Amino acid sequence: MVLMVGVVVTAAAALTVGYLLGRLRPWQRLGDWAADQVRHAGTWAWGGAGRQAVVVLVHAVTAPRTSWRILRAPATDTPVSVPVRDPDWVANRSRREHE
Repeated sequence: MVLMVGVVVTAAAALTVGYLLGRLRPWQRLGDWAADQVRHAGTWAWGGAGRQAVVVLVHAVTAPRTSWRILRAPATDTPVSVPVRDPDWVANRSRREHE
């Protein structure tokens, strides 16, 4: 009798854990977080080398094909946009700006 109760409780716990993992999708959420950190973190100054190592490791484990593609891609320099200044800004103002 005790063995039967133990089997039922174990089966119910396994079903509950499986259902929650399917609904919450922690693996996918962790992968999305790591991908966002890799793509949008900008400079790696925040958090230092330890944080960088954790983010790259999590990204490599959760999305190995994407990580491999990112590692093989050549580094590109992001050009900084320089604001264009119009020397004739006074002549080019709209009528509302004159008033």
